Amino acid sequence: MKRYLICLFIFIAVSIVCIMTGFSLAHDQRMEKLSSAGREPSVPEGTESSLPDGYPAANQEQVAYETEETEESGIGGKSEEYYLVCRNGFLLVFQKDRETICLYTHIPASDFPEAEQEKLQSGIGFSSMLEVLHYLESYTS
Repeated sequence: MKRYLICLFIFIAVSIVCIMTGFSLAHDQRMEKLSSAGREPSVPEGTESSLPDGYPAANQEQVAYETEETEESGIGGKSEEYYLVCRNGFLLVFQKDRETICLYTHIPASDFPEAEQEKLQSGIGFSSMLEVLHYLESYTS
């Protein structure tokens, strides 16, 4: 019986060491990723991130966070700054020039109703990235 207790103790000790090592490595990788990026993703003071974790976008880190200040200054005015377009069966967000891609999504157009798919073929204009995200969220959730 003593041998079993010793084996159990050794097993528990090795398990604890492995778990602690795993957490340490994960923490080191996260810190390395942040330092290689140069800084943490910036979110303006007084605002919260509007992107939930697990949002189906390929480049979440590059999505610009918009604040009320930018909308008041005219950047997010009534002109259409972004276009949501279906290309090769997936949705892409283009800038005003309709050539520069702002956001690659992995959302298939087949998830949308037929009427919306027709609109997406020609492109739907939005005045801010926040509006684009709200539109996508309304159909994907």
